[in-house]
Amino acid sequence: MENSKKIKITVGLLYLIAVSSFLLFLFSKFSFQDLSSIKIIQSNTDKLNDLKDNNFFSLILFFCIFTIAWVFLLGFGSPIGLIGGFVFGKWLGTFLVTLSLSIGALVLYSVGKYFLYDFLKNNLLTRFKNFDKIFEGNHFHVMIIFRFVGFVPFSIANLLPVIFNINMKNYFMGTFIGIMPSIFITCSLGSGLNNAIFKFENFPSITVLLSLPEIYLPIIAFISILIISIIIKKFFFR
Repeated sequence: MENSKKIKITVGLLYLIAVSSFLLFLFSKFSFQDLSSIKIIQSNTDKLNDLKDNNFFSLILFFCIFTIAWVFLLGFGSPIGLIGGFVFGKWLGTFLVTLSLSIGALVLYSVGKYFLYDFLKNNLLTRFKNFDKIFEGNHFHVMIIFRFVGFVPFSIANLLPVIFNINMKNYFMGTFIGIMPSIFITCSLGSGLNNAIFKFENFPSITVLLSLPEIYLPIIAFISILIISIIIKKFFFR
């Protein structure tokens, strides 16, 4: 079996294990009735807020380590923004998630650079050979745009710069700045969900939920960034 297939299978198994472990933990602590009761969700959210108030820095440290490990093992960070916003709010959540994802990506980049360079070059260069000219420019600026556009999966975006010899400083800072707008949006949505939980006695319909400013504004912002990214991709990554 080729090495690329082995790596894909390994990543797939790690993802399956992570999701299965989370679901097993979730349903071992809560029944389906618990998860479908807004009162119980509100109660557990209150407990989470109390935990945050009493163990603020420990919770931040745990969250950052968890996020770094998540990105390193699974290569993507989409759910982390929602969790960060839900727990820490949109401002602190954005900073923590952006910093942790950037560090996790840098760790993954370092592993790729020092241990997997030949493998990555053989498997990615032919697929992304048109990036040669793009990465000939200012690496810092290119990394910001590359991360902001996000038109390749986050896991590939973490490793692709390896084959173009981007230095670690430009990689980290470009990643940090480039992913921050999208992270802010997901954290805002997570924070909005936290606030929305306490506005209802029963689960609201999707229509009612989408009518809340803390929900629909991040969605509009996400669509706007998506349109901007498509335009940038069309003119910059031709």
